[in-house]
Amino acid sequence: MADPETPATSQGPVTISSSSSERAPIIYFDGASCFGHHNGAIQIELAANLLMPIGAAVRVDVVQTAHLRCSPAAALALREALDKALAMLKLGQQQPDEAIPTVKN
Repeated sequence: MADPETPATSQGPVTISSSSSERAPIIYFDGASCFGHHNGAIQIELAANLLMPIGAAVRVDVVQTAHLRCSPAAALALREALDKALAMLKLGQQQPDEAIPTVKN
């Protein structure tokens, strides 16, 4: 039996079919509205803010954009991927700006 504490990435290389990529949904969210577990499955509800004009004012509505369900191992793999993506973002933001070279004619 697989250890639920071991991310799926440690089970060897996985080949993802290229025919599935164009049909996969893009899920945007501003936060996780709630989370829990049921029968060993991790449950996370993703939500996004909608701006609704009300006359001269704006009301913010929160709507669910996805219901994420996965095994504990998949949740660990997702957390690892998010941690690595955030580390990449932080590295990119720390790089010094390159000076624009002056051109002499």
